[in-house]
Amino acid sequence: MSTAFSGRRARRKLKNEINVVPYIDVMLVLLIIFMVTAPLLNLGVEVDLPQSNARGINSESEPVLLEVTQDGRYFLKLADAEREELDEAALMAKMGAFVRANPNVPVYVAGDRRVEYGVLMQGMALMQQAGVNKVLLMSTPAAETR
Repeated sequence: MSTAFSGRRARRKLKNEINVVPYIDVMLVLLIIFMVTAPLLNLGVEVDLPQSNARGINSESEPVLLEVTQDGRYFLKLADAEREELDEAALMAKMGAFVRANPNVPVYVAGDRRVEYGVLMQGMALMQQAGVNKVLLMSTPAAETR
């Protein structure tokens, strides 16, 4: 008893469209990755430091940094915190609170070489008014002359 086989196979109907679901999945994963990492980017402020022959200072802890840009804006970077732009009143308030919690903390001032002297001195005076006892100026090493 053999069964007759007609020789015809059942053909699957071919789809002529592109499956975009995997591409959408990849795009959503990339979107999530960029959304998570974007706030973590630490965009620095361009400060062109003057040159000097002064010795470097060794510090065990992360320094407190006050940056004064060419156009006179103040950026404060406290230890273990993000760098943020502050006006004079907010700068004094934030540094005053930080100094009360951390007395005798040195503050490094990175003033752009093109900043006006008065703006840099105003930033240093704000640090003194906030209670900072030690204000240090930052510079880049001078090119050695031969």
